[in-house]
Amino acid sequence: MSPVFTVILIVVVLVMAGLIFTASAYNRLVSLRNRFRNAYAQIDVQLKRRYDLIPNLVETAKGYLKHERGTLDEVITARNAASAANMRAATNPGETAAMQELSSAETALTSSLARLLAVGEAYPDLKANTLMINLMEELTSTENRVGFARQAYNDAVMAYNTQCQVFPSNFIANMFHFAKAEFFTIDKPEERSPAQVNF
Repeated sequence: MSPVFTVILIVVVLVMAGLIFTASAYNRLVSLRNRFRNAYAQIDVQLKRRYDLIPNLVETAKGYLKHERGTLDEVITARNAASAANMRAATNPGETAAMQELSSAETALTSSLARLLAVGEAYPDLKANTLMINLMEELTSTENRVGFARQAYNDAVMAYNTQCQVFPSNFIANMFHFAKAEFFTIDKPEERSPAQVNF
């Protein structure tokens, strides 16, 4: 074999190895990005279920909480804000501003629901209402599902972000503009506990 042919062969093998590595790293990043987007879709389903339950909860409570109109309005306003933030986050899961807005809106909604439930404790007839009991059970179940879906999403984001940051795939991530994804977290440490929906 001539030395020129050997050099050409080595260059071709190195170029092919580089292309295979690039394609493999790119495909892995795409796969991980799709995984965290799918995980967010699961959160989206549960949040929509939660948003659908809240108006029924408020309507049921209205008859009993006639003097608590401000609390009921606050819950509906927070629900609408959280629903709008969720729709924005669903268009681009992992995007920092959208996820932070959703986290803030969900924190406000959880706070307003907690206030509604605290007020409802003072009304024995409301606590005994069968529809209210059923709605509270569904809301509790949904809160648990949201928690599990959020954990799965954050795990998927961690895997994606790690792949974007480790050597040598970080070069491919930068070259093809794979941006860091944002976790879905709770804003304030004192609000990290789940909403208490026991009635």
